[in-house]
This record gives sequence, C-alpha cells and structure tokens, in this order.
Amino acid sequence: MEINSIPFILKSIRSQRRLKQTDIAELLQTTQQQIAKYESTNPKYAQEIPVRHIITLARYYGVSADYLLGLTNDPVPHYE
Repeated sequence: MEINSIPFILKSIRSQRRLKQTDIAELLQTTQQQIAKYESTNPKYAQEIPVRHIITLARYYGVSADYLLGLTNDPVPHYE
C-alpha cells in the first residue's frame, strides 16, 4: 500500500467512521471551514494541521500519529 498525504488520510479516516467535518471541528474546538482546509489537497486552500490536533485525532481514532502523518501504513499505535 502506498503511503498517502495527510489531507487524504484525515478525510479518509473521518469518512470511514461516517463523521462530518462539523463533528471533527467540535472535537478540535475549531470550525468546519478549518477542517476543510486541513483536508484540502488544493495547495491554494490547504493548511497544515497543528500537532495538538494530530495528537487529539490519534487518540480519538485510536491510531498512531505516524499513521495520520502518512509516515506508516500501519494504523496501530506502538508504545514502548
């Protein structure tokens, strides 16, 4: 499996869980428009997601931060 971009991963994992951008916006205490920017693959509209949001999403989804960042295809968190 090919490692994907962060926006694709964020949108994919949210969609798989049948969540709306507004659901994630509420979790991250931001706006739906901001979530759309995090998930955008268009460089004109895309915006980097803060580390604090990656941590929150990793915990919420039960996946590793490396998975959300596209550094691995393995979503399972590995703790030492």
